[in-house]
Amino acid sequence: MAIVDKGSIIAEFRVSERDTGSCDVQIALLSARIHQLTGHLKIHRKDFHSRRGLVALANRRRRLLTYVKQRDGERYATLVRSLGLRK
Repeated sequence: MAIVDKGSIIAEFRVSERDTGSCDVQIALLSARIHQLTGHLKIHRKDFHSRRGLVALANRRRRLLTYVKQRDGERYATLVRSLGLRK
């Protein structure tokens, strides 16, 4: 289980040069953290506190994805495709 490298994720998904908090970056960071927690929960099945955190992260990512989809459908499709979230 690898630790999330925030710098490389921010560099890959940022919209402008000084961007660190756009929706694209936030969704990518949340996806990395969700992936990390999913691996943790496969090993530690009874860790319900982490599971609760995972559900909260997934809900936050879902809300951000809905916002991006409403604002710019093309950007949403590109983001989902690059993160491999949906078909």
